[in-house]
Amino acid sequence: MKIYLLRHGVTEYNTQKRYQGQRDIPLSTKGRAMLRRADFDPEVVYVSPLTRARQTAKILFPEARQVVVPDLREMNFGTFEGRNYIEMEQDPDYLAWVASNCESTCPDGERKEDFSARVCAAFARLVDQAFAEGKDQLVILAHGGTQMASMERYALPRKTYHEWCGPNAGGFVLEGDADTWQKEHHLRCLGTVQYTRPEAEC
Repeated sequence: MKIYLLRHGVTEYNTQKRYQGQRDIPLSTKGRAMLRRADFDPEVVYVSPLTRARQTAKILFPEARQVVVPDLREMNFGTFEGRNYIEMEQDPDYLAWVASNCESTCPDGERKEDFSARVCAAFARLVDQAFAEGKDQLVILAHGGTQMASMERYALPRKTYHEWCGPNAGGFVLEGDADTWQKEHHLRCLGTVQYTRPEAEC
């Protein structure tokens, strides 16, 4: 089975390098224009409930039925959401979080370990279901954090969380078989995909 693990397109928050987290930020006008239809047509796409993911899925896979999976949503960055690192360079809470390698709990938000556990459990359930139903393809469209957490936990070759940070409107293609998944919970990364138009067309 092939698994596509994709990230949403560009938002104004992305352009301004602001933490989006669970704020329901839509794609920017340019972000929508940059997207192109994917080169395959799945029947179903599993999406985060946040608007930017659902909008991206609609453009990439216009014929697909969207199934919302709440636990695929991005990390809750708490009081950091809506702000960028320049605005927080004197914020002691932000500096402490960065000093912890972003592992500590965000004020009024999530801890990375808890976020990763939530996302990975949702990802694993979708893979289990796809194998149980004999599917040959699974398409998930969510967020950068969703990708990083799932890839760190399940993808081969092994890489750290931040090494799996992919671009907007892009992502990873994984492959696995039911026996290996059940025994080892590993999937092999085949490569990357990108669904953006050339700059001249945007």
